[in-house]
Amino acid sequence: MNSHENKVKEFLSTNNVKAEHFVFNQSCHSVKEAAEAVNGSEDDFVKNICMIDSNNELIVAIVKGNDRASTTRVAKSLNIEKPRLANGNEIIERTGFPPGGVPSFGFQANFLVDPKVTNMDYIYTGGGSENSLVKINVEDLLKINQGTIVKVSK
Repeated sequence: MNSHENKVKEFLSTNNVKAEHFVFNQSCHSVKEAAEAVNGSEDDFVKNICMIDSNNELIVAIVKGNDRASTTRVAKSLNIEKPRLANGNEIIERTGFPPGGVPSFGFQANFLVDPKVTNMDYIYTGGGSENSLVKINVEDLLKINQGTIVKVSK
């Protein structure tokens, strides 16, 4: 287990979050790869789209794995200028995790959760690396990331 994966496990343990952390020998970078790793459906996954606003603040749009996040909807929901997508270096710097392994919690950001995600009982999200995932109840996720439920998918 690498340091990023350990950081996720420690966060879950420290905050008494009931979740499962999985580490695989294969990549989970894409939703398709992640679904294959757990032998599950792509409908059970979320993506964490990292954006930067005009004040240089991190916004994380959490959408279902097959959906896309809309910067226009994010801007409207927060009443701000359209944010831009974060680049790989910014993602590591701001979240502490590499692209493809970013969890939906555990770092400072404005988390926006698409309503389609809240219709699910549980989700799989990044587990700290491209080879790890976390399975977590959606209600628990909303408690630990203090996310705002708002339509951000296209």
